[in-house]
Amino acid sequence: MKNATIAKNFINILRGPLKNMLALVLLCVILSLLTPKFLTASNLINVARQTSLNAIMALGASFVILTGGIDLSLGSVLAFSSVVTAGMIVQGTPTPIAILVGLSLGVFIGFLSGLIVAKLNVAPFITTLAMMTIGRGATKVFTEGKPITGLGNTFTFIGTGYVGPIPMPVIIMIIVFVSAWYVQNQTSYGRYIFAIGGNEEATRLSGVSTNLIKMSTYAISGMLAALSGLIIAARLDSAQPVAGDGAELDAIAAVVIGGVSLSGGKGRTSGVLIGALIIGVLNNGQNLLNVSPFYQQIVKGIVILIAVILDTLAKKKQAS
Repeated sequence: MKNATIAKNFINILRGPLKNMLALVLLCVILSLLTPKFLTASNLINVARQTSLNAIMALGASFVILTGGIDLSLGSVLAFSSVVTAGMIVQGTPTPIAILVGLSLGVFIGFLSGLIVAKLNVAPFITTLAMMTIGRGATKVFTEGKPITGLGNTFTFIGTGYVGPIPMPVIIMIIVFVSAWYVQNQTSYGRYIFAIGGNEEATRLSGVSTNLIKMSTYAISGMLAALSGLIIAARLDSAQPVAGDGAELDAIAAVVIGGVSLSGGKGRTSGVLIGALIIGVLNNGQNLLNVSPFYQQIVKGIVILIAVILDTLAKKKQAS
């Protein structure tokens, strides 16, 4: 009986990610049949490298969404942090210090959004939409609409380097994933995040500082968006003022497809990673098949809509 209970609990833990994994495997099988280029080693490495950027942002966004919030400023934080870091590097600031400043800037912007949401009770959608606009404008003002290039080998290594056969961005993604999984599943802080998403008022009445927890999740989201921006700039050896335009949509899509409920309180880190892989494989496959970018947006939108509908139906089933 005890072994059966353990097995049942284990299956329940994996059920969501397993469904997503099956969808990912099915997508890979279909694409491998449609184009022989998909399963080549070089293309799979490229998929992993491209997916890593969205996965890092999506893992950050999952902290916010698990509390029942949303962060639309990810793309702007990505761009602004990367151009500030690049600007400091070309002016002679040591690369580690410039990177630290860029990440800190992401933390600050995220924390500011969380402060407005938690303390002033402004809707997360409106707050982060405003931050998205401010961040994008600040990026263009800082760069005067021009890219910043010549960032040096020390910096570009985080975007173009390898450790053995594994690209550095993929290694960073794995580190972020393991850290996010540990925080969300093995710490009291992680349990509070889920509790706030499930019932914020009850969590507050139990003595948890819900406002502080919410602010910190936006700070984490901002930091990981900034990290993704630094990797993109390092990979291109150039910080672009238009970098990350629309990136928040792919990140949120990965979170939703990965099984995290938009109303908060439900989701798994592994599901978010698989959701990012699904988005990455879908984008790559459509590029290999020469699908028009206009149609690619339609396909991606349909996939997101299906994920949201399934989430809504699952919640209705649980309620009944």
